[in-house]
Amino acid sequence: MLSCASVDKCVSFNCLLTTTHLSTEKSEVLSNSHSKDFLSLSGRFSLTLIDTLDTLVLLNKTTEFEAAVRRVLSDVRLDNDIVVSVFETNIRVLGGLLGGHSMAMMLKDGGQHMQWYQDELLHMAKDLGLRLLPAFNTSSGLPYPRVNLKYGVRGPETRTGTETDTCTACAGTIILEFAALSRFTGDPVFEAHARRALDFLWEKRQRNSNLVGTTINIHSGEWVRRDSGVGAGIDSYYEYLLKAYILLGDDQFLQRFNIHYASIMKYISQPPLLLDVHIHKPLLPARTWMDSLLAFFPGLQVLKGDIRPAIETHEMLYQVTKKHNFLPEAFTTDFRVHWAQHPLRPEFAESTYFLYKATGDPYYLEAGRTILDNLNRFARVPCGFAAMKDVRTGSHEDRMDSFFLAEMFKYLFLLFAETEDLPFDVEGYIFTTEAHLLPLSLSTAPRSSSIPSNRTVGKEELDDSNFDWTCPNTRLLFPDPAFPRNLREPIRSAVDKSCPRPAPYREPGMGRPPLRAQDFMANNPEHLELLRRMGVSLIHLKDGRVQLVQHATQAVSAVAAEDGVRFMQEMMELSSQQQKEQLPPRAIQIVSHPFFGRVVLTAGPAQFGTDLSKSFTGVRGFVTVAEPYSGCSEITNADYVQGHIALLQRGQCMFAEKARHIQKAGAIGGIVIDDNEGSSSDTAPLFQMAGDGRNTDDITLPLLFLFHKEGNILLEALKEYREVEVLLSDKARDRGEALILPMVPYPTKFSVCCTLHLLDDSPCKNKKYQAAQCNSGGGLAHR
Repeated sequence: MLSCASVDKCVSFNCLLTTTHLSTEKSEVLSNSHSKDFLSLSGRFSLTLIDTLDTLVLLNKTTEFEAAVRRVLSDVRLDNDIVVSVFETNIRVLGGLLGGHSMAMMLKDGGQHMQWYQDELLHMAKDLGLRLLPAFNTSSGLPYPRVNLKYGVRGPETRTGTETDTCTACAGTIILEFAALSRFTGDPVFEAHARRALDFLWEKRQRNSNLVGTTINIHSGEWVRRDSGVGAGIDSYYEYLLKAYILLGDDQFLQRFNIHYASIMKYISQPPLLLDVHIHKPLLPARTWMDSLLAFFPGLQVLKGDIRPAIETHEMLYQVTKKHNFLPEAFTTDFRVHWAQHPLRPEFAESTYFLYKATGDPYYLEAGRTILDNLNRFARVPCGFAAMKDVRTGSHEDRMDSFFLAEMFKYLFLLFAETEDLPFDVEGYIFTTEAHLLPLSLSTAPRSSSIPSNRTVGKEELDDSNFDWTCPNTRLLFPDPAFPRNLREPIRSAVDKSCPRPAPYREPGMGRPPLRAQDFMANNPEHLELLRRMGVSLIHLKDGRVQLVQHATQAVSAVAAEDGVRFMQEMMELSSQQQKEQLPPRAIQIVSHPFFGRVVLTAGPAQFGTDLSKSFTGVRGFVTVAEPYSGCSEITNADYVQGHIALLQRGQCMFAEKARHIQKAGAIGGIVIDDNEGSSSDTAPLFQMAGDGRNTDDITLPLLFLFHKEGNILLEALKEYREVEVLLSDKARDRGEALILPMVPYPTKFSVCCTLHLLDDSPCKNKKYQAAQCNSGGGLAHR
């Protein structure tokens, strides 16, 4: 057997499959670092090998498939004394065996391959199905979440059977595999148990909302978790209702799906978002984030024939994918990372394939290309593809789940394959949730009369006269080829921080390049004119900040409007990035006569220059006003600024530019005072001074920001006492630390009151003041 250690670099599917043909004591490729719990749940059988059998046939690797089947028959045992997940074992192993059997029969009927095959995979599947059946021995018919392959669920040797809860998807994602097993073998017991579990879940739906919860008690039927969505914990329950109708032809499954679907679209769907709600109060959101498993839902909507919301949700997911390279395991409603892992899940590729099949729009080929490029660029490793531990850092986990080869490879291959590339007609099969192929001919297979009907509710509850019973023709849905594109455009604009699109080509002399957010200055007349032409208006807020609003209809041209959209996206990206880097407020402590450290002013930090939090002593020096006061050109009073802390006025240029000018003049620090009269840390969120979009490593002095009110305290002190020494630090120091000058009597006149910190013996103690609060969640400013 070829080991990963002997593989220089896997460059073909055949190489990947060779490295995944593991012995019966292993479960997954790259599994050495897996936890014992995962090894248990996956059953100690060659999971990846079984899960990818039908993938080999789809890729026309019939020789490799035949060898893989022989390896399964010779190496895999199903009677291990091990506790496994009923759900995972059903969809991956039982489904893999049934998919492999379907492919083997199809090849055998072709007369060229698998002529020796005598239903061996089906016999293994039935053996496994019988080993899973003890899990269904509950009063409700819902299965235990785990079962011992050798001993079942009862008895001390089973090490299971004490669980009381299971997820809705875990109990409701059985019918395809179990019904196929019954119809392949003629034994109705499997389909009967799967139908009973689905009947119970249907009966326990919340009757007012027609939604189901996420977790249910398998004995009492009480909902343990009452949040409802289409992602983790519920997803494939809805999928299997619709696909059971397609595979088995039982109208009851479609009726139930249609009723659930109407409630999903009424309560959970908030295009393009899909947000969990409470089943008893479906207008009340249950959480503010979405998990990546819901990415299957646009594909299911395609099967349902509801293409428009499928396009909208898929576009949202595509924009999130482009922003983070992969779809994070969970992301917030403003499309930030909530859980950073990405275990190479295939659901987004699945929906991309189905949408391409439904629309024929080459846009979805581009989406598939993005998936492929990111997999090869970020996830490819010498022995396969590694799961992403953190999409933000690009770090890997030492694992490649079997569904990557079972599903991701299938859907991406099918997305790009021409009809002549396929060895058989996939339209004759239904994909399970693990993308295993079950033939639609099973719908005509004999069904034993011993399988109970699932018609357990009155017709009045299942009035589906408003639902379609046929799949729509997409040519009639979208007579205008531009219609899908028009659906996508608003979604693309709505995704916060979406990847900037490349600038449109401009003929020479046909206008200047668009204004970039990092270069924008609010008091630059030329910049304001460019904003006007792009349909962007600027509003000055009372706290000195500016607000930008774009109206595309006010732009001078369509190109200018597109530039405006890009500018706004860049500005949101810039602002969001800076907010992630929030720094705590700093302190400016007046230490000279007559204050001696008793007056401390709240100051905003800069995201460049000296980090005062890493300086034990801070920076101490006398202050002087720079000329020009704006600091936006070469300092003309450099002799006075040298060795001092320069006072500057906000405005006219970037903060980083001010810092460079005073640093060149020899200053040891800088204090920028707000030019917005009346602004104060008492009433406004604290600013952080951002860089100018370029490298600021050359700035080595500290720069702090004071609002107008606090800045005037410093200016009045300088005016009154001429020589004012301050300490710039991360926090106020004790007087003993801050002072080296001898004590002198308090001044008889100084009317400025203190903010933030007022020490007990301050000359301002009896003055009226308001203590400002440190607000680290405030805004950011560049200038």
